[in-house]
Amino acid sequence: MNAKKLAGEKAVEFIKDGMIVGLGTGSTVHWSILKLGELVKQSLTIKGVPTSKQTEQLAKELGIPLVNMSSIEQIDITIDGADEANPEFELIKGGGGALLREKMVASISKRMIVVMDETKYVAHLGKFPLPVEITQFGWEMTSKQVSTLGCEPKLRVENNLSFITDNGNYILDCHFGEILDAKRLNEELNMIPGVVENGLFVNIADTMVIGNSDGHVEIIHK
Repeated sequence: MNAKKLAGEKAVEFIKDGMIVGLGTGSTVHWSILKLGELVKQSLTIKGVPTSKQTEQLAKELGIPLVNMSSIEQIDITIDGADEANPEFELIKGGGGALLREKMVASISKRMIVVMDETKYVAHLGKFPLPVEITQFGWEMTSKQVSTLGCEPKLRVENNLSFITDNGNYILDCHFGEILDAKRLNEELNMIPGVVENGLFVNIADTMVIGNSDGHVEIIHK
């Protein structure tokens, strides 16, 4: 039983005709977007706001109409995944490298629905390294300053090259261990010059849709 597919498709039931929908990035929300593509072909009328070039490409291939963020003031619902989520509705995101755009889209959404499989739902955040998006300029200095908050930052590398986000930045993957005060850490990270944004989503998500390997889907509302 594909728990990610179950969660991704279930979340689409929250979407109604005429909505502006934030389209997340990742392996679980991928199923949501595929389902939305089917429904658009069957006459569902929505406009999508993609959170990455990858999602934008997929939505175009499926015929989902897209709208530019600059032409809207609010998004009705955003569906996105998480690398970790706890019972306080705090998330770690950014494993796919789209955390800045994901947070921008979620921040102007009336509602954010998080889709995931049961392995991502945890008692405490921090086993998954926290992604922090930083400028390329002076990145070594930024990394040193981030480390003073109690982690070991590692520059993300892909195919032996520094990973570069859709915004032209680097990502530090930071091992903090157990994160007990996500709100405070979020603020402290974003105060460091050179940090563009971090993958802690606090007071943003409203609903979690969790797919289980036994075929059961759990929906938790804040």
